[in-house]
Amino acid sequence: MTHLIYQVRAVEVVEPYTLRVQFTDATEQIINLKPVLAGELYGPLLDLQLFNQVAIDAEVKTLVWPNGADFDPATLHDWPKYKEAFAARAREWERVSA
Repeated sequence: MTHLIYQVRAVEVVEPYTLRVQFTDATEQIINLKPVLAGELYGPLLDLQLFNQVAIDAEVKTLVWPNGADFDPATLHDWPKYKEAFAARAREWERVSA
């Protein structure tokens, strides 16, 4: 079984909480991360000043933020497949931190 390794090539903030993410396999996703910004790690990214500091990690080629938040590039690559489950998990994080 072949396991594809996805890497982020470019990222651009296109709207509040929304990124255009381009991958090294020449695909891209437009990803609205607001529904998953909850909990200790991702919740601080609701501050747009912090969210807009998104960068690409030079070593693993995924999205990172100064507070240590990051996302698996495979999850980002296949975002439509994962976004509902990730948002449901984020709602659980909100309940735990409340």
